[in-house]
Amino acid sequence: MSVEPKKAFPYKPPSKEILKKYKHIFQKKDALQSRFLKLFFDKIAATFFLILAAPILLIIKIAYLIEGLIDSESAGPMLFYYNAVSAGKIIHKYKIRIIKIKYIDLKAARRGDWIAYSAEWNLESQTYVGAFVKKFYLDELPQFFSVLRGDISIVGPRPLSVIHYERDLEQGNVVRKLLKGGLLGLGHINKGTSEMGNPIYEYEYLDQYLNRSSLGLLCLDVQIIFKGIALIFKGGGH
Repeated sequence: MSVEPKKAFPYKPPSKEILKKYKHIFQKKDALQSRFLKLFFDKIAATFFLILAAPILLIIKIAYLIEGLIDSESAGPMLFYYNAVSAGKIIHKYKIRIIKIKYIDLKAARRGDWIAYSAEWNLESQTYVGAFVKKFYLDELPQFFSVLRGDISIVGPRPLSVIHYERDLEQGNVVRKLLKGGLLGLGHINKGTSEMGNPIYEYEYLDQYLNRSSLGLLCLDVQIIFKGIALIFKGGGH
Protein backbone atom coordinates (compact mmCIF):
# COMPACT_ATOMS: atom_id res chain seq x y z
CA MET A 1 0.00 0.00 0.00
CA SER A 2 1.41 3.40 -0.95
CA VAL A 3 -0.66 5.27 1.63
CA GLU A 4 -0.35 4.36 5.30
CA PRO A 5 -3.72 3.34 6.81
CA LYS A 6 -5.04 5.91 9.27
CA LYS A 7 -5.72 3.14 11.78
CA ALA A 8 -2.04 2.28 11.90
CA PHE A 9 -1.10 5.21 14.12
CA PRO A 10 -3.93 6.46 16.38
CA TYR A 11 -1.55 7.72 19.07
CA LYS A 12 -1.92 11.34 20.14
CA PRO A 13 0.69 13.68 21.65
CA PRO A 14 0.70 14.26 25.42
CA SER A 15 -1.83 16.88 26.51
CA LYS A 16 -1.08 19.78 28.85
CA GLU A 17 -2.81 17.78 31.57
CA ILE A 18 -0.45 14.85 31.04
CA LEU A 19 2.64 17.07 30.92
CA LYS A 20 1.64 18.63 34.25
CA LYS A 21 0.32 15.57 36.09
CA TYR A 22 3.17 13.25 35.07
CA LYS A 23 6.01 15.75 35.08
CA HIS A 24 8.15 13.30 37.05
CA ILE A 25 7.93 10.78 34.19
CA PHE A 26 9.21 13.23 31.58
CA GLN A 27 12.25 13.89 33.76
CA LYS A 28 13.41 10.28 33.45
CA LYS A 29 16.00 9.51 30.79
CA ASP A 30 16.76 5.78 30.97
CA ALA A 31 14.60 2.68 30.59
CA LEU A 32 13.20 1.40 33.88
CA GLN A 33 14.38 -1.84 35.43
CA SER A 34 12.01 -4.82 35.33
CA ARG A 35 10.06 -5.55 38.50
CA PHE A 36 10.92 -9.08 39.70
CA LEU A 37 7.39 -10.28 40.55
CA LYS A 38 6.05 -8.90 37.27
CA LEU A 39 8.88 -10.58 35.34
CA PHE A 40 8.30 -13.90 37.13
CA PHE A 41 4.57 -13.74 36.42
CA ASP A 42 5.26 -12.95 32.76
CA LYS A 43 7.31 -16.12 32.34
CA ILE A 44 4.71 -18.32 34.05
CA ALA A 45 1.76 -16.73 32.23
CA ALA A 46 3.50 -16.86 28.83
CA THR A 47 4.29 -20.55 29.29
CA PHE A 48 0.68 -21.26 30.28
CA PHE A 49 -0.81 -19.34 27.35
CA LEU A 50 1.63 -20.91 24.87
CA ILE A 51 0.58 -24.39 26.00
CA LEU A 52 -3.05 -23.30 25.73
CA ALA A 53 -2.44 -21.75 22.31
CA ALA A 54 -0.47 -24.67 20.85
CA PRO A 55 -3.51 -26.54 19.43
CA ILE A 56 -4.95 -23.25 18.14
CA LEU A 57 -1.71 -22.47 16.32
CA LEU A 58 -1.68 -25.99 14.87
CA ILE A 59 -5.24 -25.61 13.60
CA ILE A 60 -4.41 -22.22 12.07
CA LYS A 61 -1.34 -23.72 10.38
CA ILE A 62 -3.42 -26.55 8.89
CA ALA A 63 -6.05 -24.05 7.77
CA TYR A 64 -3.35 -21.95 6.07
CA LEU A 65 -1.98 -25.00 4.28
CA ILE A 66 -5.44 -25.94 3.02
CA GLU A 67 -6.24 -22.40 1.90
CA GLY A 68 -2.85 -22.20 0.18
CA LEU A 69 -3.65 -25.33 -1.82
CA ILE A 70 -7.01 -23.89 -2.87
CA ASP A 71 -5.74 -20.36 -3.52
CA SER A 72 -2.05 -20.04 -4.42
CA GLU A 73 -2.11 -16.31 -3.57
CA SER A 74 -2.82 -17.23 0.06
CA ALA A 75 0.08 -19.69 0.27
CA GLY A 76 3.20 -18.82 2.22
CA PRO A 77 4.69 -18.81 5.71
CA MET A 78 2.30 -18.44 8.64
CA LEU A 79 4.64 -16.37 10.81
CA PHE A 80 6.49 -13.14 10.13
CA TYR A 81 8.14 -10.38 12.10
CA TYR A 82 8.93 -6.71 11.78
CA ASN A 83 11.19 -4.49 13.86
CA ALA A 84 9.49 -2.79 16.79
CA VAL A 85 10.66 -0.91 19.87
CA SER A 86 10.33 -1.98 23.51
CA ALA A 87 11.88 0.11 26.31
CA GLY A 88 13.82 2.01 23.65
CA LYS A 89 15.35 -1.16 22.16
CA ILE A 90 14.62 -2.66 18.74
CA ILE A 91 13.08 -6.14 18.93
CA HIS A 92 11.49 -8.57 16.50
CA LYS A 93 7.70 -8.39 16.81
CA TYR A 94 6.31 -11.76 15.71
CA LYS A 95 2.80 -12.14 14.33
CA ILE A 96 0.67 -14.45 12.20
CA ARG A 97 0.47 -13.38 8.56
CA ILE A 98 -3.04 -12.31 7.63
CA ILE A 99 -2.47 -10.95 4.10
CA LYS A 100 -1.69 -12.55 0.75
CA ILE A 101 1.94 -12.67 -0.34
CA LYS A 102 1.37 -10.37 -3.33
CA TYR A 103 0.46 -7.53 -0.94
CA ILE A 104 3.76 -7.85 0.97
CA ASP A 105 6.70 -5.65 -0.03
CA LEU A 106 9.33 -8.39 0.05
CA LYS A 107 12.30 -6.02 0.02
CA ALA A 108 10.90 -4.07 2.98
CA ALA A 109 10.06 -7.34 4.72
CA ARG A 110 13.69 -8.46 4.52
CA ARG A 111 14.66 -5.21 6.25
CA GLY A 112 12.09 -5.84 8.97
CA ASP A 113 10.03 -2.77 8.02
CA TRP A 114 6.44 -2.66 9.25
CA ILE A 115 5.36 -0.93 6.04
CA ALA A 116 5.82 -4.24 4.21
CA TYR A 117 2.69 -5.56 5.94
CA SER A 118 0.63 -2.36 6.11
CA ALA A 119 -2.01 -3.81 3.78
CA GLU A 120 -3.51 -5.76 6.69
CA TRP A 121 -6.31 -3.20 7.04
CA ASN A 122 -7.30 -3.69 3.42
CA LEU A 123 -10.03 -6.36 3.37
CA GLU A 124 -9.14 -7.37 -0.19
CA SER A 125 -5.60 -8.21 0.86
CA GLN A 126 -6.58 -10.59 3.66
CA THR A 127 -6.69 -14.34 3.33
CA TYR A 128 -9.87 -16.02 4.57
CA VAL A 129 -7.99 -17.55 7.47
CA GLY A 130 -6.22 -14.24 8.08
CA ALA A 131 -9.51 -12.34 8.32
CA PHE A 132 -10.71 -14.74 11.03
CA VAL A 133 -7.37 -14.59 12.83
CA LYS A 134 -7.38 -10.79 12.87
CA LYS A 135 -11.00 -10.57 14.06
CA PHE A 136 -10.16 -12.41 17.27
CA TYR A 137 -6.60 -11.02 17.65
CA LEU A 138 -5.10 -14.48 17.18
CA ASP A 139 -2.32 -12.93 15.10
CA GLU A 140 -0.84 -11.74 18.40
CA LEU A 141 -0.33 -15.26 19.82
CA PRO A 142 3.31 -15.63 18.67
CA GLN A 143 4.23 -12.66 20.87
CA PHE A 144 4.07 -14.94 23.91
CA PHE A 145 7.44 -16.21 22.64
CA SER A 146 8.69 -12.63 22.90
CA VAL A 147 7.48 -12.52 26.51
CA LEU A 148 9.46 -15.68 27.27
CA ARG A 149 12.52 -14.11 25.63
CA GLY A 150 12.12 -11.06 27.84
CA ASP A 151 11.63 -8.66 24.93
CA ILE A 152 8.15 -7.62 26.09
CA SER A 153 5.78 -8.14 29.03
CA ILE A 154 2.23 -9.43 29.17
CA VAL A 155 1.11 -5.94 30.24
CA GLY A 156 2.70 -2.72 29.05
CA PRO A 157 2.44 -0.14 26.28
CA ARG A 158 2.07 -1.76 22.87
CA PRO A 159 5.48 -1.92 21.14
CA LEU A 160 5.31 0.18 17.99
CA SER A 161 7.14 -0.32 14.71
CA VAL A 162 10.31 1.72 14.43
CA ILE A 163 8.76 4.42 12.23
CA HIS A 164 5.77 4.75 14.55
CA TYR A 165 7.94 4.73 17.68
CA GLU A 166 10.04 7.56 16.26
CA ARG A 167 6.88 9.45 15.32
CA ASP A 168 5.46 8.97 18.82
CA LEU A 169 8.73 10.14 20.38
CA GLU A 170 8.86 13.20 18.14
CA GLN A 171 5.39 14.25 19.23
CA GLY A 172 6.51 14.15 22.87
CA ASN A 173 5.53 10.75 24.25
CA VAL A 174 8.20 8.96 26.30
CA VAL A 175 6.45 5.90 27.76
CA ARG A 176 7.73 3.43 25.15
CA LYS A 177 11.27 4.73 25.66
CA LEU A 178 11.10 4.06 29.40
CA LEU A 179 8.95 0.96 29.79
CA LYS A 180 9.06 -2.49 28.24
CA GLY A 181 6.24 -3.04 25.74
CA GLY A 182 3.37 -5.44 26.34
CA LEU A 183 0.74 -7.59 24.70
CA LEU A 184 -1.94 -5.68 26.58
CA GLY A 185 -2.10 -2.28 28.21
CA LEU A 186 -4.51 0.19 29.76
CA GLY A 187 -4.63 1.95 26.40
CA HIS A 188 -4.82 -1.18 24.26
CA ILE A 189 -7.93 -2.51 25.99
CA ASN A 190 -9.71 0.58 24.62
CA LYS A 191 -9.37 -0.71 21.05
CA GLY A 192 -12.47 -0.02 19.03
CA THR A 193 -13.39 3.06 21.07
CA SER A 194 -12.66 6.77 20.74
CA GLU A 195 -10.23 6.41 23.65
CA MET A 196 -7.83 4.27 21.63
CA GLY A 197 -4.69 6.34 21.13
CA ASN A 198 -5.26 8.55 24.16
CA PRO A 199 -1.80 8.50 25.80
CA ILE A 200 -3.08 9.21 29.29
CA TYR A 201 -3.66 5.49 29.90
CA GLU A 202 -0.03 4.65 29.18
CA TYR A 203 1.18 7.38 31.54
CA GLU A 204 -1.26 6.23 34.19
CA TYR A 205 0.12 2.69 33.97
CA LEU A 206 3.74 3.89 34.08
CA ASP A 207 2.90 5.98 37.15
CA GLN A 208 1.39 2.89 38.79
CA TYR A 209 4.51 0.93 37.77
CA LEU A 210 6.65 3.43 39.67
CA ASN A 211 4.47 3.78 42.77
CA ARG A 212 2.74 0.46 43.42
CA SER A 213 4.24 -2.39 45.38
CA SER A 214 5.23 -5.47 43.38
CA LEU A 215 2.07 -7.24 44.52
CA GLY A 216 -0.09 -4.21 43.79
CA LEU A 217 1.34 -3.95 40.28
CA LEU A 218 0.71 -7.66 39.71
CA CYS A 219 -2.93 -7.23 40.75
CA LEU A 220 -3.29 -4.37 38.27
CA ASP A 221 -1.74 -6.52 35.52
CA VAL A 222 -4.18 -9.35 36.24
CA GLN A 223 -7.13 -6.93 35.98
CA ILE A 224 -5.87 -5.70 32.61
CA ILE A 225 -5.39 -9.27 31.39
CA PHE A 226 -8.99 -10.20 32.19
CA LYS A 227 -10.22 -7.09 30.37
CA GLY A 228 -8.01 -8.05 27.43
CA ILE A 229 -9.48 -11.56 27.34
CA ALA A 230 -12.97 -10.03 27.28
CA LEU A 231 -11.87 -7.87 24.32
CA ILE A 232 -10.66 -10.95 22.45
CA PHE A 233 -13.95 -12.82 22.90
CA LYS A 234 -15.84 -9.72 21.82
CA GLY A 235 -13.97 -9.85 18.51
CA GLY A 236 -13.75 -7.05 15.99
CA GLY A 237 -10.04 -7.13 15.14
CA HIS A 238 -9.59 -3.37 15.53
